[in-house]
Amino acid sequence: MSNESRNKALVERFFAAMNAGDSAAIVNAYAEDGAVWTSGRTLISGTFSKAQIREASGRIFEAFPKGISFRILAMTAEGERVAVEAESQGEHLSGKLYTNQYHFLFEFRDGLVVCLKEYMDTERVTDILCSGHRPPAVD
Repeated sequence: MSNESRNKALVERFFAAMNAGDSAAIVNAYAEDGAVWTSGRTLISGTFSKAQIREASGRIFEAFPKGISFRILAMTAEGERVAVEAESQGEHLSGKLYTNQYHFLFEFRDGLVVCLKEYMDTERVTDILCSGHRPPAVD
């Protein structure tokens, strides 16, 4: 199996864990020095280490008591990188339907995620996930 095929399979398993609400599998997908970076200036934007991912991984599922589902639309792999177009849908605990479109870039080392970059509609994140709240303005 090529690196590209293996890494695409790892991405499919990662999203299966997200869809199942399997926090342990999500955390275990990361290398010890792995991190996730989320785009924008929202309350959930920034870079988070594996320790921070472990601490916060269950919160997303608390925000979606009926679950959130991700659907992969397309994947492109080259070497240790996999680019993913995806969409999500779930009922937020506020009762509002949350949908978003994403581009994820996974970078692997030895079969583990060392960097995951998440790009999405940050206004949807602010409106639904952050109840309209934004981080303090910076000069």
